[in-house]
Amino acid sequence: MNNQTSQRLWLIFAQTVTVCLAFIFVLRLFFPNLLEGLLTKKPSTLVVKYAEPSLNISPAGSYSQAVKKAMPTVVNIFTSKKASNNPHQKYLDDPTFRQFFGDQLDEQDAQSQPENSLGSGVIVSSQGLILTNNHVIAAADEIEIALSDGRKMSAKVVGTDPETDLALIRIDADNLPAISFASSEKLNVGDVVLAIGNPFGVGQTVTQGIISAVGRNHLGINTFENFIQTDASINPGNSGGALVDTEGNLVGINSAIYSRSGGSMGIGFAIPATLAHQVMDQIVTQGNVTRGWIGIEAQDITPELAESFKLKVAQGALIAGVQRGGPADKAGLRAGDILLGIENKPISDTGSMLNLIAALAPNQKATVKIARAEQTMDVLVIIGKRPKPIAAR
Repeated sequence: MNNQTSQRLWLIFAQTVTVCLAFIFVLRLFFPNLLEGLLTKKPSTLVVKYAEPSLNISPAGSYSQAVKKAMPTVVNIFTSKKASNNPHQKYLDDPTFRQFFGDQLDEQDAQSQPENSLGSGVIVSSQGLILTNNHVIAAADEIEIALSDGRKMSAKVVGTDPETDLALIRIDADNLPAISFASSEKLNVGDVVLAIGNPFGVGQTVTQGIISAVGRNHLGINTFENFIQTDASINPGNSGGALVDTEGNLVGINSAIYSRSGGSMGIGFAIPATLAHQVMDQIVTQGNVTRGWIGIEAQDITPELAESFKLKVAQGALIAGVQRGGPADKAGLRAGDILLGIENKPISDTGSMLNLIAALAPNQKATVKIARAEQTMDVLVIIGKRPKPIAAR
């Protein structure tokens, strides 16, 4: 190999190295991670995508993020009832009659004006379904909904359940913000909750409190009671609004208050979200709510009754009456029997008895444990369908 050939080969080699270095420099400059992957052999690992840290974390002691999530799903409800026809309406605007009978005509005029009321509701479906209290819309001829974005539109009743004081209404709208349900069964006394509604018509308002008690019944408010008690301020106009947890999830529908003045006294009651969801599902799928029934009248077992019937503990439900021809009558139950359990679930009082029976499907066979003449026995009952209440609230 002569000297000229050697120089040529060396020149080609140098040029090749220069081009490669330039190429590597460009890759390094614009794709820094590419070369690390090519030049460094890494062990194979499972790639896990982690959620980015939230930039909207509420400051300590603030519930602003929960409110931002839940507030758009709470609506104001305005209802009106048409006035009855006044036979003297033609005289109300007559100046001659007003000269002599002004006071009486003004009184009749006032009585002929439409009745208005207000409440709150919670959007439970982006397709326009709204959950509220039955007593908010029960007597209404017209229902108007005011959304958080300022829109107003009329609503129609989808279905009601007076025995739990729940109602489902619908507006003609899509892509609405819908609330997310939490399991009210996981609530604990002391948990922080927020009540959202339209008290006294002042506008959408948020109040904060804690869960004061769960499972409240025997209040005489509804037929089926399993209330959440809270000290979050609930006032007239809050009915049907949302009770949410600190993450903005629905735990209850605000329903009633204990008050001597008409305003909040720190004792409010909400229907658990779990129960509200069950009622809503039945209304959507069936058009109404179906519950089990056996046709008895019952009363709680007091310590005196427990002693009289020689019971070890004062729990259960004493059958005070049996409807002739009803499921209990056909099964052989009679007045004086004490219901101790249904389908292996213990009965503590008449409230739990009603809830357990109502949860059973009509035509289902159920085993009822009773005490009779100081003996316990099991009785098979074919569950009937609970009749509709005679008069809605």
